Amino acid sequence: QVQLVQSGGGSVQAGGSLRLSCALSISSHNHNFYCMGWFRQAPGKEREGVAVVDSDGRTNYADSVKGRFTVSQDSAKNTLYLQMNSLKPEDTAMYYCALEESGVYCPRVVGFFSVWGQGTQVTVSS
Repeated sequence: QVQLVQSGGGSVQAGGSLRLSCALSISSHNHNFYCMGWFRQAPGKEREGVAVVDSDGRTNYADSVKGRFTVSQDSAKNTLYLQMNSLKPEDTAMYYCALEESGVYCPRVVGFFSVWGQGTQVTVSS
């Protein structure tokens, strides 16, 4: 069974940067066809998609983070990253990584993903 273990996050002032990591605990997932992503949930709000990347390296970002966040992956290390620059107070949320084995479809949709990380808090102060 694949598990996702997150690290990174923390507190930073507005304009600062953070990097989140998401490691697959075992390497038995389908390396050929998958979709991985980052989601976030602020207090009192629904979980929303931040960025996704598929097995071909195609990415998709929420408009609110375009130009500031970058999703990347290290296949050799079975790790997904989210580099967050120019952080804003409205980026404050619990961040989650997610994985779904998919051949074609890779949407920023919460219900699409079946495997989730434990979450990590990101707090941006003004």
